[in-house]
Amino acid sequence: MEEKTAVLALAALAQEARLRVFRALVGAAPDGMTPGALSALLDVPASTLSFHLKELVHAGLVSVEREGRHLFYRPSVEHMNALLGYLTDHCCQGRSCGTTRSRRRTTC
Repeated sequence: MEEKTAVLALAALAQEARLRVFRALVGAAPDGMTPGALSALLDVPASTLSFHLKELVHAGLVSVEREGRHLFYRPSVEHMNALLGYLTDHCCQGRSCGTTRSRRRTTC
């Protein structure tokens, strides 16, 4: 993935509603969702949702396909994985590293 492509994808996801839309579509993969179903699920007005879907499609993170009278939006899992790969290509200076979760400490 090229840097400009990564920046475009990250910019598209750097907005709360678009991130919610993308996460909902990832959850519905590979079938995807119609705008009506997304709007109802996320409680986002159709006109606002249309704008956000257009931005995600433009960034290559989402594809749209007409099936009969309906549009289905699907996440581009390949593009998402390419973005994740781009972000982690130089992790740990090329050495193998596992992701570890630090234990959350709470104080009472």
